Amino acid sequence: MTAVDLKRSLRALYSAPRAPEFLTVPPRPYLLVDGAGEPGGTAYLDAVTSLYPVAYALRAAVKEETGTAYTVMPLEGLWWAEEIERFRELPRSAWLWTMMISLPEEVSAVPAAEIIERTTAARDLPADVRLEQFGDGEAAQVLHVGPYSAEAPTVDALHAFIEGSGRALAGRHHEIYLSDPRRVAPERLRTIIRQPVSSAAVDSGG
Repeated sequence: MTAVDLKRSLRALYSAPRAPEFLTVPPRPYLLVDGAGEPGGTAYLDAVTSLYPVAYALRAAVKEETGTAYTVMPLEGLWWAEEIERFRELPRSAWLWTMMISLPEEVSAVPAAEIIERTTAARDLPADVRLEQFGDGEAAQVLHVGPYSAEAPTVDALHAFIEGSGRALAGRHHEIYLSDPRRVAPERLRTIIRQPVSSAAVDSGG
């Protein structure tokens, strides 16, 4: 059996400095659940409680098929709203999100769709879990240490860094929850905040 610590082998994608930086994030296999509403609400909790049983079922199948035992990766979330320019002003009930868990490439060795369907039925999972490729592409990121409710200054600093470089925000706000909030004090929570970017539009007027 081969033991693989994915957070270590994918360190370039699952670590970030306290100062913003740019990086390129290639597509990877993910389990995903789409939803709407506030973090901690019923839909959100349904998504999280559906993702993990499927993630562990896939891990067991990959271990049996390939002999590779890997760590289940941390929860991640994409966040946006219909009126994205008013995101912070909107009530959290208006937020849209995709919660997800990264998978190793070895998942291609097992019948993932069948395992997802079987696990969902056997466990009567409340959310619709799917497997697909996802990657931020060109992005900027920064490490936030502290409560989720105190992220705003870190997000503002990241956005200022992006705009100061001549780039523009593109795509959905991405968070990677490195800490388990059930076991870590709020002031010690570590969250990677990532924002896809694009080259800023050039003003052709004048």
